[in-house]
Amino acid sequence: MPISTKLTRSLGITHPLIQGGMHYVGYAPLVAAVGNAGGIGCITALTQPTPEALQKEIRTCKALTKKPFGVNLTLLPALQPPNYEAFAQVVEDEMASGQLRMIETAGHFRGLEPFVKKFKAAGAFVIHKCVTIRHAKSAEKIGVDMISMDGFDCAGHPGEADIGNWVLFAKAARELSIPFVASGGCADGKQLAAAIAMGAEGMNMGTRFMATTEAPIHQNIKQALVDADEHSTTLIMRSMRNTERAFKNKAAMQVVEI
Repeated sequence: MPISTKLTRSLGITHPLIQGGMHYVGYAPLVAAVGNAGGIGCITALTQPTPEALQKEIRTCKALTKKPFGVNLTLLPALQPPNYEAFAQVVEDEMASGQLRMIETAGHFRGLEPFVKKFKAAGAFVIHKCVTIRHAKSAEKIGVDMISMDGFDCAGHPGEADIGNWVLFAKAARELSIPFVASGGCADGKQLAAAIAMGAEGMNMGTRFMATTEAPIHQNIKQALVDADEHSTTLIMRSMRNTERAFKNKAAMQVVEI
């Protein structure tokens, strides 16, 4: 029996599960498959080389499913930042059909607020990823609809605060006035039940979706993820305060040593 939460009711989906943005993984075939299965997936905007390529990927997704889907736009500093405004404009234009319904944002390069206002004006449901309650409250103030509360367990960027899910989710439920979904180290139904018990409206998963048939990565990588255990990740770039959780392989360990 489907679980009804604020996430499912807001987006018109069956299951309270999000496939979050992932570089070189969040393409239309995976996003459409998640949508057709009752969840909601995100095309990763900055995986696309140009705004025009993003528009093409969004339209490919629309051809593969009639279900709602989303786009992830991550705003991070870079030596040569992409044209965030142009990518955002494509997203806004493609929302006109009503099928592109959710925008997942992360980071705050050049300020998050103008993008949130732009997306909200176009009718988007905006979910912002945060690793601390303080950041979540800031996002709440500028008008996002929901928080993706990203605990230290997460892959990708866990931030620098090192706060685990059990502490983060419990505090989010007490202190936020907008709903949140659980993110980081999430993979199965038992964790979904636990997240909902702690006040979350669903789960945002990344790595778990990499091990699916539709994920556009090599089968050997998928098998390595399936065979991995809790000791199979490591943290890199901590000395630069740009921490990333990565799969523990030879290359990652060389980065750790630098």
